[in-house]
Amino acid sequence: MTEIRVRDLRTADPEDTAAYAAVRRAAVPALLATAASVAYSCEHAHPDARYRALVAEADGEVVGTAQVGIAQDSPEPGQGFLNIYVHPRRCGLGAGSLLARTAEEYLAHEGATALYSWVLDTPRNRAFAARRGYRASRTAHFLRLDLARGGLPPLADPPPGVELRSAADFRDDPRPLFALDAETAADEPGDVTAEFTDYAHWLTETWRHPLLDHELTTVAVVDGEPAAFTLAHTDGASRYASGMTGTARAHRGRGLAKLAKNASLHRARAAGFAEAFTGNDSENGPMVAINQWFGYETYDTEVRHVRTIA
Repeated sequence: MTEIRVRDLRTADPEDTAAYAAVRRAAVPALLATAASVAYSCEHAHPDARYRALVAEADGEVVGTAQVGIAQDSPEPGQGFLNIYVHPRRCGLGAGSLLARTAEEYLAHEGATALYSWVLDTPRNRAFAARRGYRASRTAHFLRLDLARGGLPPLADPPPGVELRSAADFRDDPRPLFALDAETAADEPGDVTAEFTDYAHWLTETWRHPLLDHELTTVAVVDGEPAAFTLAHTDGASRYASGMTGTARAHRGRGLAKLAKNASLHRARAAGFAEAFTGNDSENGPMVAINQWFGYETYDTEVRHVRTIA
């Protein structure tokens, strides 16, 4: 009989973080995960997030993972999250159930009143969530673009008064990018509203994250101020992912986000990256249109589920 146990990830153990990342990549290939990025995210999580990374072991082998915590950047308290992934070849052992139970008990102890979870859009996964009392909410898609063999729209010159820069140009003072990220994140569709007010934590969580590529991250600047941007994440090998793309409210409708993302994708392809991934909330019409224009195709789908608890 297979023995399943759940424990905290050993963030100081490169083999453990590598095993965690491998399960994440196998379950959701569109998500970039490396041993270094997993360890960094755990070690630099905001203390108010009460973040835990859990692993499920089957006879000593890591077969499942869970990201668990409180959305500390939400103005509404008690918004918990748990995202659980089990290796596709190791489903049916009970690892997911034990991870969910452990995460739910922990979040209830930490004062969560609502539990949000992204669930892969398959009959098995949706049934798993329904059995635990979760109801389906919104849908999001993972999109993929073949950079190696696919085409990209031709590069266009920026309109008068607009300049394209990289995030590397803001290394001495990235605060203007923080302000732009905060404004655009506040307008993203979602179940849990986010308000970025902690600049120091943004520097740690976003600006210094090991997946962020400052050279490929591209910013459209108008009159010296960032007006639109696309954050570029890479795995250091062949895969590129858009971490966030957005435009300041005062500059929307001018095609600046499309301009920045196109420049970033062209430079990513020139640097040897073969695949580009991004995520799209199904209700975010402007970004859906932009990504269709680039030629992204739906790669996978997740459904946000929620459960309220006393």
